[in-house]
Amino acid sequence: MTIARTICLGFLGAILLGTLLLMLPFSTASGEWNSPLVALFTSTSAVCVTGLIVVDTGTAFSNFGQGVILLLIQLGGLGYMTLSTFLMLLLGRRFDLAQKFAIKESFDQPYNQGSRNLIRSIIATTLIGELTGIFLLFGRFSRDFDPGEGLWLAIFHSISAWNNAGFSLFADSLVGYQNSLLVNGAISGLIIFGGIGYEAIIEMYLWLRHRLQRKSRRFTFSLNFEVVTSTTFWLLGLGTVAFLFVEWANPTTFAGMSWGDKAIAAWFQSVTTRTAGFNSIDIGKLSTAGLFITMGLMFIGASPSGTGGGIKTTTINILANCTKSVLYGQTRVTVFDREIAQSIVFKAIAVVFGSATVITIATAIISISNPEIELIAILFEVISAFATVGLSTGITASLSAVGQLTLIATMYCGRVGVLLLMSAIVGEITPRRISYPEENLLVG
Repeated sequence: MTIARTICLGFLGAILLGTLLLMLPFSTASGEWNSPLVALFTSTSAVCVTGLIVVDTGTAFSNFGQGVILLLIQLGGLGYMTLSTFLMLLLGRRFDLAQKFAIKESFDQPYNQGSRNLIRSIIATTLIGELTGIFLLFGRFSRDFDPGEGLWLAIFHSISAWNNAGFSLFADSLVGYQNSLLVNGAISGLIIFGGIGYEAIIEMYLWLRHRLQRKSRRFTFSLNFEVVTSTTFWLLGLGTVAFLFVEWANPTTFAGMSWGDKAIAAWFQSVTTRTAGFNSIDIGKLSTAGLFITMGLMFIGASPSGTGGGIKTTTINILANCTKSVLYGQTRVTVFDREIAQSIVFKAIAVVFGSATVITIATAIISISNPEIELIAILFEVISAFATVGLSTGITASLSAVGQLTLIATMYCGRVGVLLLMSAIVGEITPRRISYPEENLLVG
């Protein structure tokens, strides 16, 4: 079995197991058997760390059911290969070469050295991030709920935020806390650090340790770190300004807020659209411009090796610099004074093309099966599913069975990745080493 198939089947197995568990009577608040479609949709959304729901998580599921969803979120955020490899470490088993290559494929690394240290670092980073979030959120939730419930809410939302899942136990997500600096700050921090990628976080730690030890040798950041952090910074900043501009006078979103509350809400929406799925305003009441800005940010998504989805920050950065190279008449793509390999540029183009194709097909299917729903609402839902975001204008539960099954397939495709899924279906292909004559072609 190929590495791609191992990863894809691992996620599929987790989804099916989660579906069976969520169907059980003690997973539902009513104590009755759950609908297979509801269980499948919820399990897929949790494993794919999306956050789209067809029933309210806080009222439809029992504590056991919510615990199952939380475990599926953790599995989906860490990834099948990470969790299975960590279990191997606990059991004291050794990695074979195939497993090392599987880890490399999961994190899109160009090498397969230090697999054990990588897995340990990922688990440690996750635990530190989630525990910090629990501590901060408990300080706020304990004021509104009894200590036991406040702690459970803090645990659930911290793990959901770090893994960019967007599941909430509140019916209105975080609308009730749109003015809370602590909740908005803690959730935003968890989303950003969870989605920026483990490699970038580890590199931050190494840089900080280097500074504290006051070493004379200059610390050099990797190209991945520079691209990921700079692109994330610009997207967060531009997103905040864009939401402030288009929603400032919108009577259904920002109009009744103070300047400070508008800034907090705009910042939070800019953060959460990067594949997190929490919302502090009613997404269905956004202006048309606000919806399109949200779709653009969702499509780009988080960073490689992070817990979020989308085409990734590195992909959009490479394509932007590719466009720049064309405008300047250059034949090579350079980023931060370093040349990008042609194979990486091809991969970025393939990711965008494949993603756009999946979104187009899914939108067409749902439009045909749900003709009464507006196209922009369907497109928003599909992009949210593919980019594993979880934001919704409120149409998810009203979609037909065909529409919901299409979203399930879209979430799965977005989580495992278009290229990885195609590789799993097609199998290994030996590259052809044939050179053909070059010829010009009209483009654009």
